[in-house]
Amino acid sequence: MSTELKRGLEGVVVAESDLSYIDGDVGELIYRGYAIEELAREASYEETLYLLWHGDLPTETELAEFSDAMAAARELDDGVLDVVRELAESDEEPMAALRTLTSTLSAYDPDADADVTDTEANNRKSRRITAKMPTALAAYNRLRNGNEPVAPREDLGHAENFLYMLNNEEPDEVLAETFDMALVLHADHGLNASTFAAMVTASTLADLHSAVTSAIGTLSGSLHGGANANVMRMLQEIDEDEKDPVQWVKNAIDRGERIAGFGHRVYNVKDPRAKILGEESEALGEAAGDTKWYEMSVAIEDYISGEKGLAPNVDFYSATTYYQMGIPIDLYTPIFAIARSGGWIAHVLEQWEDNRLIRPRAQYTGDRDAEFVPLDER
Repeated sequence: MSTELKRGLEGVVVAESDLSYIDGDVGELIYRGYAIEELAREASYEETLYLLWHGDLPTETELAEFSDAMAAARELDDGVLDVVRELAESDEEPMAALRTLTSTLSAYDPDADADVTDTEANNRKSRRITAKMPTALAAYNRLRNGNEPVAPREDLGHAENFLYMLNNEEPDEVLAETFDMALVLHADHGLNASTFAAMVTASTLADLHSAVTSAIGTLSGSLHGGANANVMRMLQEIDEDEKDPVQWVKNAIDRGERIAGFGHRVYNVKDPRAKILGEESEALGEAAGDTKWYEMSVAIEDYISGEKGLAPNVDFYSATTYYQMGIPIDLYTPIFAIARSGGWIAHVLEQWEDNRLIRPRAQYTGDRDAEFVPLDER
């Protein structure tokens, strides 16, 4: 007896969640009841993590204690730094390096073997993973460029500290706030592919490090992560060729190429995160006295939206936002990962509250009565 096939599990509801809500028809994204627009403008990444992991926005005291605990967990063990050096020297691709390093963290986590029902151990591991991933990524980037890693500072916020470790100088307030906003915008987004991968892994009662490592591997795929890097490379090519962006896009479409940063499996209208990052991209350009990247993006958006009916997703404007902050293009997807780690962990913790092994079935389409032929007669 056959059943209706849902390729890619599209439209299939597999879990209940209190974490994030998406209305793709009106462009709405909510974390635990709070509109993403409000959180992006008013809440820090640390506040957002606390909200996702604990269910409520923290009080001043709770936030201070939580932020201090996060900051205290940033430093990497010497063994992890040794692996960072090896990966940088071998010229490993950044997402692959981050995946390996996140898995390596478990070897130095004192709670690595704690039972998944141990709430306090889970809280400590959550903080360590989320705090150390940016340190590992920044160290990897510096080492591959011939520079020594910059030790994390406990007196800086999560976003500000990453930029400090990346560049060996404190970012100005505008850059720190913009990057913090970007982390908030990327923190969670329902049961996307990487989040679902983390949940599947966690449902087997595998450890938290394994679940996050699974998610990073899933995000590394070009159909999930990487679009913002491709957007920026496209814009650079247009700029280098001194081409009209709309004509360049028309020609690319005529060649059968897909324009990165447009369309989404959930949103039928403009991604609300793209609206916010578009404003940030424009503001950064104006502050630098050069808005060409933003203007090129708007021209492409207007054409694609008008001619193809496709709206930009979060990747389209995060590309120029990150570029104007001086962040290397091949770090865009790893930065997506260090932001989304908070959401991945939140969904894993929620999965463990009422765990059931995630085990879907496939509809068999093969032969059912094949005749076995002995080896010597084949």
